[in-house]
Formats: sequence, C-alpha cells, structure tokens
Amino acid sequence: MDAPSDDDLRRIAAFLEARAAEAGAARNTLLAYGRDLRDFVAWLGRRGCSVTDAGRAEIEAYLVGCDAAGLARATRARRLASIRQFYRFALEEGWRPDDPAQRLSGPGRAPRLPRTLGVAEVEGLIGAARADRRGEGERLRATCLMELLYATGMRVSELVALPVAAARGDPRMILVRGKGGKERMVPLSSPARAALSAWLAWRDSAETAARAGGRPASRFLFPSRGAAGHLTRQGFFALLRTLATEAGLDPAVVTPHVLRHAFATHLLANGADLRVIQALLGHADLATTEIYTHVLDARLRELVLNRHPLAESGQPACSGPDDGR
Repeated sequence: MDAPSDDDLRRIAAFLEARAAEAGAARNTLLAYGRDLRDFVAWLGRRGCSVTDAGRAEIEAYLVGCDAAGLARATRARRLASIRQFYRFALEEGWRPDDPAQRLSGPGRAPRLPRTLGVAEVEGLIGAARADRRGEGERLRATCLMELLYATGMRVSELVALPVAAARGDPRMILVRGKGGKERMVPLSSPARAALSAWLAWRDSAETAARAGGRPASRFLFPSRGAAGHLTRQGFFALLRTLATEAGLDPAVVTPHVLRHAFATHLLANGADLRVIQALLGHADLATTEIYTHVLDARLRELVLNRHPLAESGQPACSGPDDGR
C-alpha cells in the first residue's frame, strides 16, 4: 500500500460528517480536520499501514516527521488534536478495539502575548475621535465609543449592542451583558461619562426627529438602520481603522480587542488587583486574566532594553561601583 486506502478516506468522511452533525463544527474547523487526517493517512499509506492497524509508535513517528519537516508547533499540535478526535470516534464506532492516541502528549501551543497599546497611543485615538470632521453627530458618537471602550474594557459586541436604558441618569456604572448572557457592572470614568452625556443628548434629539418622521424609536445606545438595529461590529472596526490612521498608528494592528488589552494592561500597571480586572473583563477563569502580567513584564523589559539612556551605548544599567547598598 503506497497511498491512503479508500476505506481510510471513507472513515475520514464519516468522521467529518459526524463532527458537523453532532458537534456543530464550523466549516473551517472541518476543513482543517480533513487536511490533517488526509496527510496522516497518506503518510501511513506510504508505509503500508492504515488507520485501523496503526499504533502509538506510528502516530509518534508521524509527529516526529512533522517536526523534522519544519512544521510550526501550533500546526503539529493541531494535527495531533485531529488524530486524537478521529481515533476517539473510531473507538466509538467499533473500527478499533483501542485508542492508540489517547495518552499521547503533543508539543502544545507557544504562548502568544496579546498586542496592546501605550497610554499615549490610546490618547491619540481618543483625540482623533474628538477631532472627527464628519459632523457633530459622528464626532460625538466616535468620542463616546472610544471613551466607553477604554474606560470599561468591554468586548466590541457588548459595546455596540448596549441598550440606551443603561445610559440614562448619568450613571457611574453601567450594566453589561457578556458571553453566555452573564451580566456584570463596569464603572465609568469622568471623561467617559461626559462623552456619554454629550452623545446621548444628540442621539435623543435625532431620535425625536426620526419619530416625527414615522420611524420607530430605537432601544440601542448606538442605533443604526441596519438589520441588527445598532452599530455593527464591522462598522466599528471601520471607524477604528479611520481613527488609527488619523492618529498616525498602523490600522492593521489597532483593533477593539487590542484596546481591551490596553485597558487591562494599564490597570495592572497602575496597581489594580488581578481579581478586579477579571471581574471587569468578565473572564470566567483567572488564568485568562493572568496573561496580562506577562504582557506587562514584556513591556517593562522592552522599556529597559530600548528606552534606558545607557542602552544604546551597550553599558549595563547598573555600571557604578558597588557601594554595598
């Protein structure tokens, strides 16, 4: 056997159909499973083996081959995950009496620190919003969006879908509905409250005129005529790219999630407790929030290596005599 057997390919197809039907796997996920498993069975075929008689040794040899071929750690981890899922399914279907991939440990994924922005960069974005020349309404809305996002660390989906009722009465805190319908309270800074008040006054005036013209009132803080009834995530992304360009930043790296990271990193740098940041971000697990300690460490290292006055000369930062202190 020097190619994957038709039986192996039919088993992969059955596995993919089951994943689509039972787990509701996304199309891109299914495509990735298919590519990984076809590569695996092709490798087995070239060695005269099939998925029904391959053992742990063959799977390990395949992964070693992937490493030798220079595949990235994340790619190798994903391929092992695909193989594990497949063999779990094969055991359930009775194609095999065992699961040879059950106890295999993969390379894992290299930790990837989230991008963030400095305080001056965030101030530049907010300044660009305040200077928006597309009209008073656009300027007030852009300013309110940016101030709210940076003051609260909300997800963009939470921000654009805020109900207008949450903004009534000059609140010091607003209620946010997050993932899984979980609610949390987030405080507003003074600039955010001022921007919210200014936008709300303009919005209410526009809504009054719209109702006089026969349009129903919107229940959203940032209404839109689209199907969703509120500003879309895509609309906010487009606005943020424009503001990034006007602020002299690379629009490709300035995203709503980067601003969320900036909110958390700046809080941590100023002494906020991780548990507080976890609650504000709506993280279910503190481990998710702990990534910001690594982001802060990385930024501090960068400051020392690149911004210290002695860094360019190559001299150590502590090059003076040891006076015993």
